[in-house]
This record gives sequence, structure tokens and C-alpha cells, in this order.
Amino acid sequence: MILVLVSSLTNSMNMQTNFDRYSLICLDRDGVINQDSDAYVKNADEWIPLPGSLEAIATLTKAGKTVMIASNQAGISKGKFTSHDLENMTLKMLDLVNRAGGKIQKIFYCTHAPTEGCRCRKPMPGMLLDAAAEAGVSPQDLIFVGDRETDIEAAIACGALPILVLSGKGQKELDRNPDLADKVEEYGGRVYQDLNAFVEAFLEAFV
Repeated sequence: MILVLVSSLTNSMNMQTNFDRYSLICLDRDGVINQDSDAYVKNADEWIPLPGSLEAIATLTKAGKTVMIASNQAGISKGKFTSHDLENMTLKMLDLVNRAGGKIQKIFYCTHAPTEGCRCRKPMPGMLLDAAAEAGVSPQDLIFVGDRETDIEAAIACGALPILVLSGKGQKELDRNPDLADKVEEYGGRVYQDLNAFVEAFLEAFV
């Protein structure tokens, strides 16, 4: 796992979950913050932010929430791109987030192949556990936003609140497994169109 240190539903969130307790918001990267690709996002030119995602991160930052990223990047192990490529993509992302007024506190990447059996590759919860430890909070006080079933499984495995977004692979995942939405809601989460929709609903809970 590569650890990059950065400076030290569609429904409304008119719901039963008490979102006030969640100070740490962890995000998947591809399909949540930026466009995903079946051929992998391999370099900085291919790293293109989704509409509203940078502004959503800035909104969370301004609301006093800690934002971290937990992302599988097995493309390195598979030879699709290099660690230098990943670093350049990360620098571009951080620059654009900073320009939008946001801050990503820390980034966790798992570069292991699926066959390596590591603790960090989602659906294993290792990166989320490390993020919670870094922030000094319980995993139960963490929200994880992802677009894949493996993201949801990782959140559930450590007791975090799962949020599924339909951007990226989210809609395809839901089409493939319609029970996924019920699974998310069973563990207190919701399904949203994209990161921006989640953040808007999340902050409405404080009004």
C-alpha cells in the first residue's frame, strides 16, 4: 500500500441517521471524484474530475469535516501505469482540490493485485481502519463514499457508514445487483446520484 501524506440516494437526508457524529469523510477516488475507465485511469491527462466533485470536497472542508481518500490502484501491480504516473495524478488532484478551496488530509492507495491477499485492498477494510486511526476516531464515526459494491463491503466490514453514489460504476453495480441499495440502507447508509448530491444532503442534516 502506498500512503500519501497531505498537509497537516437520491433521497434527502431527512432521515433517522444522526450524521452530526461523523467528522471523517472517506472517499473512493475513481468514479467518485474523477471519471473512471474500464481501461484504468493511467496518467494525469486521463484524470478528469467529475462535475461538482471538487466543489463538494471544498464544501466539506469549509464545514469543518476531515476528508481522506481510500482507493484501490491495482493498475500498478498489473503494469498498466507506474507509481510515478500515480504520483502525477495525485498532484493534479490535490492542486485542483486546493484551487476549489478544499483540502484532502490524507490519501491511502492499495496497489496490490487482487491475488495478493492483502489487508488493504477493498473489500478488506484496512485502508478505512488506517484512516480512522490517523484521524483519531472510531471506524463507526466514519462515512465512506464509493461507487462499487467492494466499497460498501469495506465500509460495513469496519462498521463505517456506507454511501453509494451512482456516478462511475455505481449505476452498473446497482443494475447488476438491485439488492445493493437495500444492503446500503440496512447498515444506515443511502444511495445518491453523485458526491455533490451526497454532500448537499449531508450538510442539510445540520440545518
